[in-house]
Amino acid sequence: MRAETIGLVGHRGDEIEAYLARPLERDAIGGVVVLHHMPGLDEHTREVTRRLAAAGYLSICPNLYSREAPGASPEDAFAVIWEQGGVDDEQVIGDVAGCTKHLGSLRQSNGRVAAIGFCAGGRQALLAGCSIPLAATVDCYGSFVVNPPQAELNLRITTIVHLVEQLSCPLLGLFGGDDQSPAPDEVAALAEALTEHGKDFEFHTHEDAGHAFFATNRPSYRVNAANDGWLQIVDFFERHIS
Repeated sequence: MRAETIGLVGHRGDEIEAYLARPLERDAIGGVVVLHHMPGLDEHTREVTRRLAAAGYLSICPNLYSREAPGASPEDAFAVIWEQGGVDDEQVIGDVAGCTKHLGSLRQSNGRVAAIGFCAGGRQALLAGCSIPLAATVDCYGSFVVNPPQAELNLRITTIVHLVEQLSCPLLGLFGGDDQSPAPDEVAALAEALTEHGKDFEFHTHEDAGHAFFATNRPSYRVNAANDGWLQIVDFFERHIS
């Protein structure tokens, strides 16, 4: 594969940074926009992006913090964003739209693009699926979809469960049974809303895992849950964007 940092046009015509990984010897393949977790576009997120390319997809992760903290380390960029209360949803949607347009312009693209996100990115992937046309979307333990963040966190993030009526594509949700954000009752409430609006979705809860069980660089990593989750992700993408 080839993996590199590129520039592309995001929300309102802004030039943003993104990490692009793609297989070199395959054509007519689907694309995936990766939405990074709250800590930013770190090495773990690059690993995820490369893993999707190794599975046969054009994969791109926009650095959602590149405007506010250009050239900063993920840790320093996260500190800036946290102080500002997070990234505006409108900006995220515009950046995802810019990424889908870029993926669609690549010679290898089959024109089908999905989104996937983890933690804050899981919420943003669902938000994207409710806001722009996508072929599929994957929410990995997205926080603050049903319940708002605690007031003391001082985040501008709002709940988005009311938007699922507008979901444009099939949804895969992967959750931890021991997670508290989202807790099991929040996952159930999201499933209820999706069912009410007749949406195509499938949820899998890994009972022995908590939040961030995919994160290989954190104590929360759970190898069995993560391995099962990756099988579910690849199967889902094979059905919807391959």
